[in-house]
Amino acid sequence: MPRPLLRTLTSLLRVAILALIAPLLAPAAPPATPAKLNVLFIIADDLNCDLGCYGATEMRTPNIDRLAARGVRFERAYCQFPLCSPSRSSFLTGRRPNVTGVLTLPNAKKPLGPHFREKLPETVTLPQLFKENGYFSARVGKLYHYGVPIEIGTSGLDDNPSWDLAINPRGRDRDEHDKIFSLTPGQFGGTLSWLADEGEDTEHTDGLAATEAIRLLENFKRTSRPFFLGVGFYRPHTPYVAPKKWFELYPTENIALPAYSDDDRTRTPKSAYASATAPQEKLTDDLRRQAIQAYHGAVSFMDAQLGRVLDALDRLGLAENTVIVLTSDHGYHLGDHGLWQKQSLFERSARVPLIIAAPGAKANGRAAPAPVEMLDLYPTLADLAGLTAPAYLEGKSLRPTLAESDRAVKPAAFSQVRRGANGDGYSVRVARWRYTEWTAANGSALGAQLFDEDADPAETKNLAADPAHATTVKELSALILPIRGQK
Repeated sequence: MPRPLLRTLTSLLRVAILALIAPLLAPAAPPATPAKLNVLFIIADDLNCDLGCYGATEMRTPNIDRLAARGVRFERAYCQFPLCSPSRSSFLTGRRPNVTGVLTLPNAKKPLGPHFREKLPETVTLPQLFKENGYFSARVGKLYHYGVPIEIGTSGLDDNPSWDLAINPRGRDRDEHDKIFSLTPGQFGGTLSWLADEGEDTEHTDGLAATEAIRLLENFKRTSRPFFLGVGFYRPHTPYVAPKKWFELYPTENIALPAYSDDDRTRTPKSAYASATAPQEKLTDDLRRQAIQAYHGAVSFMDAQLGRVLDALDRLGLAENTVIVLTSDHGYHLGDHGLWQKQSLFERSARVPLIIAAPGAKANGRAAPAPVEMLDLYPTLADLAGLTAPAYLEGKSLRPTLAESDRAVKPAAFSQVRRGANGDGYSVRVARWRYTEWTAANGSALGAQLFDEDADPAETKNLAADPAHATTVKELSALILPIRGQK
C-alpha cells in the first residue's frame, strides 16, 4: 500500500478512535439536581373508616379507593385525641396532646384558643418545616381547627407561621343554615344536623376548595416550584350538607342500625360513654337512619371533590413527583355503642383512615396491618423529602412500611381524651388488643376496658376484669404510664 495512502488511513483511524473515546476523556458533567418531592396533604373532617377500600362495600368512595390502590393503606392508624383541635395540633406539631397543651376546643372562656404556640412558641410545624426549606407552603380550607360551620370562610384557629398562603373558601352550605334540620334547632357543629341541598357541587365550600386547590396546582406546574399543599375538606363534619344527589345513593330503607352490647345499654364504665349528649337521646330509629344517610352522602360528596384534585394532579404530570396523604383528624360514631360523633376511646372514634401514596414506594397498592399514629406523619414526610426534622418529634417515620407493608415501626398506638368530672381516658392499641383506663383527677380508678379486636372487632365484651387476662391488662397498663406522665 502506498505510504501516502497508509498515512491517510492511519490519520483517519486515529481521528475516529479519538472521536469514540473523547466522551470518556472529557470531565463528567455535574449530575442534575433531583427535583424536590412535593406534598399534597389532604384531610377530611370527621371521616371514619366507612370506606370502600376499608371493606365498607355499601359506600360509594371511588376516589379514595383508587388512591388506596396506588398507595399504602394503613389498616390500624390512630389519632392521639379524637377531637378536632387537639388532634390537628398534635399531628401538625408532631407532639402528643399533653405536650401541646391543646386538650379542648375553643370555648366561651377562651374563644381563640387554646393554641399550641402558647405552650410551644418556638415549635416548627410540619408545613413550616417545608416552608423553611424552600417549598411554597399553602393551605386551602381546614388544616388547623375551625369551628364548623360558623367559622367557614375565616382562618379559624390557624397558625400563620405555617403558610405562605392561606385560602378560606365559603360556599352556599355556609349561608343556608335556615334550611338545615337540627336536633336542637339553630345549633349545628356539635349537634346532629343535615340538609340534602340544591345546587351544584362546585357551589359548596368543599367544591370551592377543590377548585382553589386545582388552581394552585396549575400555578405550581407553571412555576416548577416545589410545594406543600394542604387541602382541608369540611365534610363530612356536621351539619351534613351536600347536594341531594349524594343522599340518594343511600336509601334509608337499606340502612341497618347497629346492635348494642350489655355494656352499651348500661353505659358501663360511665366515663367510656360520657361523649353521649342529651340531643342524641331524641333520636328515633327513623332519624337515626336519616342521620346515617346524610353522613354517608356527605362522605361521597367529599370523595368526588377529592377526585377532582387527584385528576388535576395527574393531568398536570405532578403525581410522579408528589407524595399524597389522605387522612382524617379522628374517627366517628354513627350510633354504634349508642354514641354519635367523636370523643370516645372506642376503636370507631380513635381509628382513622390513612393512605400514603409515595412515588416509587415498593408497598404501593398494599395494606399495612401494624398500628401507627398520626404523630408519624410529620417524620415520615420529612424523611421522604430529605428534610431534617426537629429532634423532639414523638412519632416515627413510616418509610420502612412504605417499602415493606408488613414491617412495623412501633408496637403500639396511643389515644387519650379529657372528661372533666368524668375523668381522663388513656387507650393503647396493639396488634390484637385495645386497653383503656379511666381515672379521676385525684388518680382514682374509674374503670377499665379490654377488647380482643381479633375475636370481637365490634368491642362488645369487656375483658378487663377477667382473671384470665390479668397479665395482658398489666402489660398494657405499663405501656400507658409514660403517656399519662406527660403532664
